[in-house]
Amino acid sequence: MTTTDDAALSVPGPLGVSLDDLGEALGAAATVLRANAMAAGLDAPVPTCPEWTVLDLVVHQGMVHRWAASHLRGAPAEPEPLEREGRESADVLGWFDDGATALLQSIVDAPDDLDAAVFLREAPAPRLFWTRRQCHETTVHAVDALGARLGRPARADETWIRPAVALDGIDELLVGFVTRRREGASPGAPTRLLVRPDDADVAWLVDLDTGRPVRTRRVRPVSAESPESAESVADHTLGGDPVDLYLRLWSRGAAAPVDELERWWRETISISW
Repeated sequence: MTTTDDAALSVPGPLGVSLDDLGEALGAAATVLRANAMAAGLDAPVPTCPEWTVLDLVVHQGMVHRWAASHLRGAPAEPEPLEREGRESADVLGWFDDGATALLQSIVDAPDDLDAAVFLREAPAPRLFWTRRQCHETTVHAVDALGARLGRPARADETWIRPAVALDGIDELLVGFVTRRREGASPGAPTRLLVRPDDADVAWLVDLDTGRPVRTRRVRPVSAESPESAESVADHTLGGDPVDLYLRLWSRGAAAPVDELERWWRETISISW
């Protein structure tokens, strides 16, 4: 493996998507989820969430919206009663709407210096953290609802997701979620994976070496002007259109992995929820 100065590759700080942008994307995703849930029907299966129906999906997301809003209000609630409330509702889509509206209002009302729990590595301040987390939680599950209507996993070009939001979601996954793993890949698996979206000014180098926690660094993508690149120290590269890559990394891409690297990712690294 070619070595280079890791510090020279690093890109400091998160991607800088604003609270307003994340809130707007959250609202759009909630609207898409609800519309596709209605069109598919509550009994329809969800191809990207095995063993779930649309009802399960709507109840889960409505519960999570209420749970997140409770943190934003400074009064954390237990998830189980919230989910039970959804399942017992006579109008579960109306119940979902109420929760999404309350979450968005809680974001507006929360102070910038909100004191609330966060649970991902390198998490931003709590108000931004919860907005970002719910943006991507709702976006991914809205893609699930779209897949339920289509009867198959949705393609990137069939979604409404903007590239900037997709890049932020990749960052949250690779920097916040994946790094919670206590150990890297099994012996013989790739140890350094470069995630490189097309036409983006950032990439991620995921260190999956055995015997230590997973580590992710934001790095400069390959360029003609950079003789020492992240690709030169990576075992494998996973790239593509930002929205397509976002869906693939969250295991919401095509029904079958596009190659052995993606199959390995889904089976050993990807977050299932």
